[in-house]
Amino acid sequence: MMKLSFAPNSRAVRTAWLLEELGLEYELERFTLGDKAMRAPDYLEKNPNGRVPTLTDGEVTITESTAIAQYLTARYGEGRFAPAPDSADFPGFLQWLHYAEGMIMPPINNWVVESILLPPDRRSAEHAARAEKLLARVLMPVNAQMDGREWLAGDFSIADTITGHACLVSMSLVGIDAAAMPHLAAYVERLKARPALQKALSL
Repeated sequence: MMKLSFAPNSRAVRTAWLLEELGLEYELERFTLGDKAMRAPDYLEKNPNGRVPTLTDGEVTITESTAIAQYLTARYGEGRFAPAPDSADFPGFLQWLHYAEGMIMPPINNWVVESILLPPDRRSAEHAARAEKLLARVLMPVNAQMDGREWLAGDFSIADTITGHACLVSMSLVGIDAAAMPHLAAYVERLKARPALQKALSL
């Protein structure tokens, strides 16, 4: 059985979500963010960065959430959750699959550092506001993409479990104004209605 090293409110939610969408059985190794157990030698052997997610599937260990999504879809998807390379949706799928880590997560990470992780006396409201402004800007293309669409690239895919999750975090954690991006807000609500995501968020 596969094993997922997981912490709530982390990128590991994306992996749990996809495992649930695929209907795969998995064992959960639970941590909390900042857990010292993630710095233990046995865990660092699996994930040298001491972070989550880490997926172990037999002899295979993968630690990057987007790579995990591509691995699971290629090996277990049976044609689901990724368009074929000759599909008209394939280039856009690649674009949106990687948009989360390339554009959305950097300002989220900066905001989290300045608003949550640093001690109050070291936080910068100016830096947090700058990160929030940049985040709103990079979400605008997603809002435009979702005008008249149900999912990012054709059918529901791992582009939605990866970049869709980043959009969800932008609104639920950072508090990006949903009224200013109605297509994005409606998209996030569709994602939240999926039972597999509801299960992942409840872990």
